[in-house]
Amino acid sequence: MPSKPHIIAVIPARYGSQRLPAKPLIDLLGKSLVQRVYEQAQQARLLDRIVVATDDGRIEKAVKAFGGEVVLTSPEIRSGSDRVAAVAKEMKGDIFVNIQGDEPLIAPEMIDQAVQTLLNDSSAVVGTLAKKIDDLHELLNPGIVKVVLDKHRHALYFSRSAIPHVRDDEDQLKWLGRATFLKHIGIYVFRRTFLAVFAGLQESALERAEKLEQLRILEAGETIAVGLTTLDSIPVDTANDVNRVLKILKSSSQPLPVKESP
Repeated sequence: MPSKPHIIAVIPARYGSQRLPAKPLIDLLGKSLVQRVYEQAQQARLLDRIVVATDDGRIEKAVKAFGGEVVLTSPEIRSGSDRVAAVAKEMKGDIFVNIQGDEPLIAPEMIDQAVQTLLNDSSAVVGTLAKKIDDLHELLNPGIVKVVLDKHRHALYFSRSAIPHVRDDEDQLKWLGRATFLKHIGIYVFRRTFLAVFAGLQESALERAEKLEQLRILEAGETIAVGLTTLDSIPVDTANDVNRVLKILKSSSQPLPVKESP
């Protein structure tokens, strides 16, 4: 009987942010954003180890202060997944989970769902999640990434545009009734063997155009398995997002799982 793979979650936490400087250290009711993410990950069933990967000593100090594991990585690293790849070079593990460092309300169930997606699909080198879009604002918002799948639930393409395009109806207000649209949830689960390959891939043309690092993987001809979830979360990108998260935290001592309202 094969042994259970050793699964490590990596939380990339970069100090610099154009819209929210020092974002990982934002205070959310007495706990930093990065601590909130770490504590949500601790509740996932399938993780064996959790580590924060940062480029800054201030974040390193903060993580150690709440008892978390942290490693310093180069500030020159291009993306969160590249930072995960850097950690995988130095750490023994079979599967590495990139948990976005700006997801303080991520449901532990979502982490397990994403991991299970990769465990269930031996043909895929990466696993991730998607959720059905029921709100027109989400569909037309370029800040929300969409994904289309093949019959095996492998990603065909990710885009900031509404995909698929409903050619026979130019009234986008009616599109939700004409096709199924999926919102990509930005959690990635990597096989260790692929991370070594990923680290050597150059930024791709589609990645540059859409500013989506997962397109680098598809352009390289690799397979991304996509699990479907009914759960959602609230990434913290703006001051308004901070206020939304604070409101949820204040309203309930058990804020998860979160289903984002339009």
